[in-house]
Amino acid sequence: MALTNEQIRRYSRHLIMPEVGVEGQEKLLNAKVLCIGAGGLGAPLALYLAAAGVGKLGILDFDVVDFSNLHRQIIHSEETLGELKVESARNRLLELNSDIDIVTHNERLTSENALEIFKDYDIIVDGTDNFATRYLVNDACVLLGKPNVYGSIFRFEGMISVFDARKGPCYRCLYPEPPPPGLVPSCAEGGVLGILPGVIGTLQASEVIKLILEKGTPLIGRLLFLDVLEMQPRELKLRKDPSCPVCGENPTIKELIDYEEFCGLGRGEAEDFSQDDELEISVEDFNELRTKNGNLVLIDVREPHEYEICNLGAKLIPLGELAERVNELDTADEIVIHCHSGGRSMRATRLLRNMGFKKVKNLKGGIDEWAEKFDPDMPRY
Repeated sequence: MALTNEQIRRYSRHLIMPEVGVEGQEKLLNAKVLCIGAGGLGAPLALYLAAAGVGKLGILDFDVVDFSNLHRQIIHSEETLGELKVESARNRLLELNSDIDIVTHNERLTSENALEIFKDYDIIVDGTDNFATRYLVNDACVLLGKPNVYGSIFRFEGMISVFDARKGPCYRCLYPEPPPPGLVPSCAEGGVLGILPGVIGTLQASEVIKLILEKGTPLIGRLLFLDVLEMQPRELKLRKDPSCPVCGENPTIKELIDYEEFCGLGRGEAEDFSQDDELEISVEDFNELRTKNGNLVLIDVREPHEYEICNLGAKLIPLGELAERVNELDTADEIVIHCHSGGRSMRATRLLRNMGFKKVKNLKGGIDEWAEKFDPDMPRY
């Protein structure tokens, strides 16, 4: 496919580079790349791949644009609040480059649809933020023989690698087992510097382009760490695990599995308390209970800097300190625990139940749902 005069003008700075040239730009225009996630990592990734002229760009996400996204998800805007992220992203990308094909997948990635979606793309880019999807992406890429450009972010630190089981290790070679549920906080719980996904997402884009052009040294067998506070990158050499269950010498995973269950997010997590009453209390029931029970003990397991943003006047015991400060609580008290949205407080509730506290419940939806339904003047973050 010969470049048009308009394409020559658009990509002229590529064309005059001997490493790219006309042949390389034609490779980019013929490439098919799937970006999983249109959030922090997916935003800069998709923008730069579209600008570079990747001919077919898939965007997979099932969320809508929220106000709290805008400090880092620069593909969206105030005008697209409430819109599907895939549509918001598609419209912005076409504004940038109408010369390419943008394919949207407004759906959750699952074991049932992953292989069917992935088969139409050359390279898969993982911009997700949870372990279940990362293992799913990895296994699907291994089974289909496709490279997986991986990135992750948290607070001030990011990681990036290229997992290609045909040439090196896969994600399971690095992390054979997922961490226990709740051990690693999400960005929603721990925060992330808005600039960081821009840095890591752009690095992912550069790895994608290197793979397409077949130039340079991709991060296959290498994991790059970057702490933007210290600005000192570190590199970890990765080796293929011969016993890896999906890419090893004798693989046992030959089809996609239940990744929620694999990561401990399925029904098994709730079975420990099958004999107990419901562990959660709704904000409506909590509002009524707090009015009736003047002795109710309310515990906030968020961090002090979150408490400063907004609070319900609860006793602050950050989740990481709860086990050491449990002596400050009485097992006879009726206790309600809350955090921002309910995840950390559920872990705290389970911890106290295991320690013998029988009258403790988790505030479902956390302080964020409380603010939404009962206190519209309370700051939300």
